Amino acid sequence: MKSIIAIYPGSFDPVTNGHLDLIERGAKIFDRLIVAVLRNLEKDPLFAISERVEMLTEVTRAWPNVEVDVFGGLLMDYARQKKAQVILRGIRAISDYEYELQMALMNRKLEPNIETVFMMPAETYSYLSSRLVREIARLGGSVRDLVPALVEERLRTKVS
Repeated sequence: MKSIIAIYPGSFDPVTNGHLDLIERGAKIFDRLIVAVLRNLEKDPLFAISERVEMLTEVTRAWPNVEVDVFGGLLMDYARQKKAQVILRGIRAISDYEYELQMALMNRKLEPNIETVFMMPAETYSYLSSRLVREIARLGGSVRDLVPALVEERLRTKVS
């Protein structure tokens, strides 16, 4: 029986409870879920790739079929390399849908054999983004219910 490998790509700067919600649900659906941290040289991240990988590895430890990896370049090239059949993406709002639809259609053009699966986060996380978490932390606000405790601690250290 063929196992289904899915990739959940993103910057995860930092990983939020919304990300973990999708990871947990994705881990139930797919045989193997690769959380792939995008190496994007155009962005100025708060956390280095190694820090994001370390935090993700720690907070996903509960799911044995989840692994954390890093990629750069075209997602479809990476997906072929990993023999993935699915790209998992989260959609919070209509604005996400427009962008994600465009990306999914382009990915389908590049690799018609890989499907994109969209998941909505739990309602509690529908407003949550890494960008908002970084902004709240930089301005001294509490991110306690927005990110795992490990990430909250690292954010406090990073922005103080």
